[in-house]
Amino acid sequence: MPNIKQAKKRVIVNESKRVKQHAFKSAMRSAIKEFNKRADNKDVEGAKDLLSLATKKVDKAADKKMIHKNTAARTKSKMNQRFNEIAQ
Repeated sequence: MPNIKQAKKRVIVNESKRVKQHAFKSAMRSAIKEFNKRADNKDVEGAKDLLSLATKKVDKAADKKMIHKNTAARTKSKMNQRFNEIAQ
């Protein structure tokens, strides 16, 4: 446990950031899973809405450096490919 005031503050701030990032990452993963579920059921309209939502969450996570930008690009590309397959 830190003794210095600034170190104590860092522990508190880092913990609060970790909790927020965990919640955001979890929401992002849930959006991707929900999109994949709709894509499996070939629900084009539902998948279209969830594709935009999931893409937005992935972009935001990449902007906040929670995930790497290439990981974000790869994830979005995979989702777009799946959507194009069911949209035809």
